[in-house]
Amino acid sequence: MTDTGVSPRTPVIVAARRTPVGTAGGSLREVAVDRLAAGALEATLGDSGFERVDDVLLGNTRGPGGNPARVAALRAGLGHGTPGTTVDRQCASGLSTIVTAADLVTAGAGKYYLAGGAESASTAPWRARRPRDAAEPPVFYSRAPFAPDEVGDPDMGPAADLVAAEAGISRARQDRFAERSHRRAVEAQRSGTFDSELVEVHGVRTDERPRAGFDERRLARFPPAFTAGGTVTAANSCGISDGAAVVAVTTERERRGLGIPGIRLLARETSGTDPNRLGLAAVPAMRSALETTGRTPEVVEFTEAFAGQVLACTDAVGLDERTVSPDGGAIALGHPWGASGAVLLVRLFHRMTTHGNRVGMAALSSGGGLGVATVWELVP
Repeated sequence: MTDTGVSPRTPVIVAARRTPVGTAGGSLREVAVDRLAAGALEATLGDSGFERVDDVLLGNTRGPGGNPARVAALRAGLGHGTPGTTVDRQCASGLSTIVTAADLVTAGAGKYYLAGGAESASTAPWRARRPRDAAEPPVFYSRAPFAPDEVGDPDMGPAADLVAAEAGISRARQDRFAERSHRRAVEAQRSGTFDSELVEVHGVRTDERPRAGFDERRLARFPPAFTAGGTVTAANSCGISDGAAVVAVTTERERRGLGIPGIRLLARETSGTDPNRLGLAAVPAMRSALETTGRTPEVVEFTEAFAGQVLACTDAVGLDERTVSPDGGAIALGHPWGASGAVLLVRLFHRMTTHGNRVGMAALSSGGGLGVATVWELVP
C-alpha cells in the first residue's frame, strides 16, 4: 500500500482524447473505423508519457471485422509488438474495454493500456442474411439480435417509450433535458471547453451535431418517432454517429512516477436486466457502484441514448439530473455506438482534471439489457 492507503496497482486514467463526433453520412463519412481510432490512439499515447503499450482494447459493434483494434494500433504506429483486442458489448463496448484494462492493471497483467472504442456507422458494411438458393435475393437487416425472440428483443425506440411511460417521465421533461443537452454542448464548443480533448481527423476539428436555438418550443413540434402516442422523438433522442475515443490506463504507482494528475477507479459494476426494458439496465450497476464507494458523484456522464431513459435511471438511483452531462451528451453530440462509453470517460477525465470535481461517475445502459457503471476519484 502507498502512504495514502491506496494500492500501487489501483487503476488510474492519465490521458484521454477523442475525435470529433460526426453525424452518420456527414463530416466523417469517408473515414474508416481504424483511421478514426488511430488518431485518438496517437494523441492519447502522446499525452500519457507511456514508453510502451501492453495492449490496445477497442469497442466496436458494426465492423468491418478483422480486429479493428489491431489494425488501428498498427496504423497509429504502435509497432508490430503491440497487440490489439476488439470488444463488442453493444453501446457498452467502449466503457467495458476501459473496465477490462483496469482489471488487467489490478491483476498485474500489465501496466500500460490504451482502451476505448471506435465506430463508423458511415462506412460499416451492409448486413444481409445468406440466401438459401441462387434464386433467392439476400435480405438486408439493420442489427443482429440482442436477445432471443422468446425472451424479447425490442428495437431501441419502442423500448425507450416503454421505460419512459412506466417511469412516468413526461414528454415535456424529456424535451427540457434535450434542450439542456444542446445548450450545454453549444456553450462548451463556443468557450473552447472541448478543445483539449479533441484530435483533428480528416480536417474535422469540431463536433457536428450540437444545434444552437434548439429550444423547448422547437422540440415540441417533433412527432413521436417510434410508438403512436409515445413521448420519444427524433429530437429528444441521440443521433447515429461516427467517432472514436481512447484513454490511457496505468497503475497508481506509475502515475506517481510520471508526475501527472489523473482519475482513479473507485468502483466498477456490470449488470444484466430484462432486455425488454434495456434502458434501465444501468440502474443496478449504478446502485452497486455507489454503495461500494459511499460517495456522491459531483458530475455524471451517462450516454444519452434517449432523454426519457436517462431520466428514468437517474430518478431510480436518486441522482440530480442537473449533474448529468454538464457539457452536453449524446443527444447533442451524437452516439457512435462502440465509442460512446469511452467518450463518457474522455469527457469525465477532462471535466474532473480541469474543474477539480472530486468524484465522478460514468455509466450507461446497453442493448440486451446490460448496464455498466464506474466511479472515479480525482488524484492530483
